[in-house]
Amino acid sequence: MDRWIGRVALVTGSSVGIGKAISKALVECGLKVVGCARNIDQLKQLESDLNANKTKGSFKAIKCDLRQESEIKSMFDEIRSTFGRIDICINNAGLAKDAPIIDGNTEFWREMLDVNVTALSICTREAISLMRDNDINDGHIIHLSSLSGHRLVPSSATHFYGATKYAVRALAEGLRQELRAIKSGIRVTLISPGVVETEFSVRLQNIKEKNIDPYANNPHVKAEDISQIVVNVLQMPPHVEINDVLIRPTFQLL
Repeated sequence: MDRWIGRVALVTGSSVGIGKAISKALVECGLKVVGCARNIDQLKQLESDLNANKTKGSFKAIKCDLRQESEIKSMFDEIRSTFGRIDICINNAGLAKDAPIIDGNTEFWREMLDVNVTALSICTREAISLMRDNDINDGHIIHLSSLSGHRLVPSSATHFYGATKYAVRALAEGLRQELRAIKSGIRVTLISPGVVETEFSVRLQNIKEKNIDPYANNPHVKAEDISQIVVNVLQMPPHVEINDVLIRPTFQLL
């Protein structure tokens, strides 16, 4: 990871869960990490914690509602004015709503598309534009997807969500092809976790107030396991591009 020391990484959805774990790992590796989310209080706490640890890297919190293109562009303007560059863009932010295909709420569908697909694409476009402005030919775009982008489980609550993740999978391969067509060395990786112990299932199942632990008796991995995958991908030599990573708990069935 030495070649990344002092370079700039954006992690979307970095206030909790996988995004928070990735941010911590990259700061520990010496990167200047920009973390964005809607919850600025959680972000500021993370900023305070990480910058107080005297690690090699640093963390900068930026409040951003990824459903709003204007806020995404403002965030990139701030990245440009503060750092002048970006080297890594990790599109981690995502959400799932219980909105079945046959009778789902249209606004839930739109919100999933806005965050999981459109915001991811805007962040990718803006990151690559800033990389190219700085002649960065060894940057990296990482999409945090889901096994739901590779197969569907028999649960109507996740079918539309799965459709957005199939789209992310297509976007990753399309991006790889477009970058190769312009002879760019920017690499693209899709990471698709199975069950991870985060707030994801709690929010999807709306069980926060019921004091139910959805992971207690179910195989799962930790957010830190996913952050380790990110570090492993980034430390590969420039001639190696890991495109597709599927990660499951050892005893997860589907």
